Amino acid sequence: MDEVEHDVTEARQSKTEAGSFRTEPDGTRERTKVPLALSEAFLADLLDRVCQRMSDYRLEVDPVTKEKTFKRFAPRKGDKIYQEFKKFSFYSEAYRPLKFACESIIEEYEDEIRSLIAREARYLADKLCAEKPGLCKTSPGRTEF
Repeated sequence: MDEVEHDVTEARQSKTEAGSFRTEPDGTRERTKVPLALSEAFLADLLDRVCQRMSDYRLEVDPVTKEKTFKRFAPRKGDKIYQEFKKFSFYSEAYRPLKFACESIIEEYEDEIRSLIAREARYLADKLCAEKPGLCKTSPGRTEF
């Protein structure tokens, strides 16, 4: 959900034209500017491609608790180091379960995720977990799917 939240936060700062492609009798078209994050095309594209970025995460084990978590290690496109980083290639089988889990969550809860975005909710993971008991396990300061 961090990836969805990141893209939605950036998209909330942009606007796009929306409206009908129908031409009125006077030759004009009814078009309005809406936040990009509320655009159907943006949401469809985002939810289709978000799970592909799971290879940007690596599995880490806490040395004390032995708890396993996935953490992002790759910079995002806008980060200063991104241009240098993309010259390297990383491959690991460890992210496959994360990608599968992401795809499963997106497929099963797509309507709920879209609804949260439309309501301009922040902290999407926390809100989705609150609305769908049993989807996540929580511990102090953390929400996990």
